[in-house]
Amino acid sequence: MSDPQAPYIKEFPLREAHHLVRDLMTPNPWIYWTDFLFHITLGWAAFLTALFSPFLSLWQLGGFIVAVLALYRSAIFVHELAHLKKGTFRNFRLVWNVICGIPFMIPSFTYDGVHNDHHKPDVYGTTADGEYLPFATRKPAEMVVYVLLSFLIPPLLALRFVVLTPLSYLIPPLRKIVWERASSLTIDPAYRRGENAIRNDNNWRQQEMGACLFGASIIALVVSGVLPYSVLILWYLTAVTVFILNSLRTLAAHAYRNPGDHKMTLPEQYLDSINIPGNFLVTPLWAPVGLRYHATHHLFMSMPYHNLGKAQRRLINNLTDNSQYIKTLRNGLWPALRQIWQESAAHEASHQQHT
Repeated sequence: MSDPQAPYIKEFPLREAHHLVRDLMTPNPWIYWTDFLFHITLGWAAFLTALFSPFLSLWQLGGFIVAVLALYRSAIFVHELAHLKKGTFRNFRLVWNVICGIPFMIPSFTYDGVHNDHHKPDVYGTTADGEYLPFATRKPAEMVVYVLLSFLIPPLLALRFVVLTPLSYLIPPLRKIVWERASSLTIDPAYRRGENAIRNDNNWRQQEMGACLFGASIIALVVSGVLPYSVLILWYLTAVTVFILNSLRTLAAHAYRNPGDHKMTLPEQYLDSINIPGNFLVTPLWAPVGLRYHATHHLFMSMPYHNLGKAQRRLINNLTDNSQYIKTLRNGLWPALRQIWQESAAHEASHQQHT
């Protein structure tokens, strides 16, 4: 497959870009701890407010909205955990799993190792990349289905950890299937996780059992009448809304133009990714923890989220030629979604004309 942007990619000032941001690669633990602990505390407090407030009252609706946004931001730290230097932030990883990852059935091992493959030039955008589907070259309806699958993810996660975890240890052949097909946070349903796809979370079995015991305990407490059924209903609605937000953000994160048969270089990865600086108040709500600078992240995947905005400004203002860098900019979520939808619709129309 020939890449229409190839002449420009050769001129991408990658070395100069690295030089401009080389002092921004060190994560600040205080920022991580403060940001996460504030939002996870706010999120669970808002969750409890929504749970115990009168049905459809302003307190319940307000608590639900705050819970969704705060817990969404807290959950997205799993992306940072996948990129932090191996062996670092161990206490942060443990605390994140205990009060966020496990309650939402997304312990960090489900992203660890898997996401790192997404950044490899010989994997990104190919059929081996579990976080990439060529939406721009497929029917627009596939994007709608992808978003609607958010309604199924929470019960599927509960099934995976509460039911399949103990069963898989009793039935060895099932263990292999669960690991390959039901242990990764990806967007490609055909993705199969490699046997050794672990980078940091060597304690993944403890995380898995923790999610199993937590989920089973909550269900048992609800069934026995200790907790109201509204706990499960609110958990489901919160999780679904978080996954819908994340699915829309994911669709706006890349151009998704590579059909899977073309290995892409780092500059090509960048030009297939999207930056949406947007509004400093609104954009971080749907693209939290630095993900509004997703293309910049693909240039410097080890850069901590709190420095991505600074890197973005430096590169726009100080690159000798920033014409390639700004190709990835979009004005907001809806313009980004509209563009990929239009490209998908145009591709479908062209395909129908030739059939």
